[in-house]
Amino acid sequence: MKLTLGNIIKGDRILWVVLFFLSLASILIVYSATGRLAYREAGGFTAHYLIRHTIFITAGFFIMAFLVNVVPVKFYSLIAPTALIFTIGLLILALIQYKLTGKATPRSLDLKFISFQPAELAKLSLVMFGAKMLASRQKSEKELRTAFFWVLGASVIVCGIISIGNISTAAVIFMGMMGLMFVGRIPFKFMGLTALAGILMALMMYFMAPYMPHSFGRLQTFKQRIDDHLFGDEDAEEGTTQADFAKLAIFEGGMIGKGPGGSDVSNYMEAGYNDFIYAIFVEEYGIVGGIAIVLLYLIFLFRGVAIVRASSRTFPAFLATGIVLIYTIQAFVNMSVSTGIVPVTGQPLPWISMGGTSMIFTAAGFGLILSVSYLNKKNSKAEQAEQPVVVTVPDEDQELK
Repeated sequence: MKLTLGNIIKGDRILWVVLFFLSLASILIVYSATGRLAYREAGGFTAHYLIRHTIFITAGFFIMAFLVNVVPVKFYSLIAPTALIFTIGLLILALIQYKLTGKATPRSLDLKFISFQPAELAKLSLVMFGAKMLASRQKSEKELRTAFFWVLGASVIVCGIISIGNISTAAVIFMGMMGLMFVGRIPFKFMGLTALAGILMALMMYFMAPYMPHSFGRLQTFKQRIDDHLFGDEDAEEGTTQADFAKLAIFEGGMIGKGPGGSDVSNYMEAGYNDFIYAIFVEEYGIVGGIAIVLLYLIFLFRGVAIVRASSRTFPAFLATGIVLIYTIQAFVNMSVSTGIVPVTGQPLPWISMGGTSMIFTAAGFGLILSVSYLNKKNSKAEQAEQPVVVTVPDEDQELK
């Protein structure tokens, strides 16, 4: 078979186009937003992070193409329990490393030859496990109840460990899993009780934070960020907070922005290329550009819904549901932080914020969604091929006439 782009890029073509435009936006804004970082860390070589980021995006597209063309969707169902156990082990190992080395946070795991955040892997392995449990228990309410406890238990364990170092990431993953269980036909009474328990847990964390030891540092940070958002930040009086810079960037951008590379605010922001990259994008490309990014993520969500609805099998449908929900929630949390709608959190903008190994895990997530869409097309063609061809034989009297 002749190797062509059409033979490699399989699955939902609209989703591929969305990823291409997100990649283009990412490359442009990362190059602009890393100028200060390049002078500080790369000896003034401003193209350093552009080249690095482009390499990771390119590698990501190769990973997507590999997953779509080589790895069958049923493989993820087979490895789901093992992948979840492996992920929990990595999360615990990151905590141990944090305690032994005194790192700032237990978010990353340094294996000498590679450093990454196990929470990125947890997004995929937990969804795979949840999809497997829900898909295999759809015949009765008793089975759905069993699936609920399996998925909830796994989610509480994984998100509980992640919350020690990153409460916002744990919340995003848990909300995605709640959405997955809702689509998976878990009874509403269980969903309602879980949501109520989550709200009570958040309130307890907020009010208990001042009385907890400093070893529970993320609880103090959690409360402080909510207080800063609700009652104002003392540093904001001097205009020195990241949230202030983000608002200034959006204000400076106006309707059409300053143009590529025109950002001034990024020179004063520590996270202008990551957590607040949306604000820098609006500064350079204006409200028009900001709306375009929102539309791209909405198209991603709608295409995900279309892929799920086209699935004739439960596991692929649930697999795509969980990943689409987590990345969509993460994207809108990031943009809400940049615009000041919600308290400051450390959530990057998927496939736009600068990252290393996190880009690879995100690419794998997109690859799973594309694999499900390609499976849908293959199943649809197979069903059409199996349909009997009805041949109408004319009546003998009609032939004589």
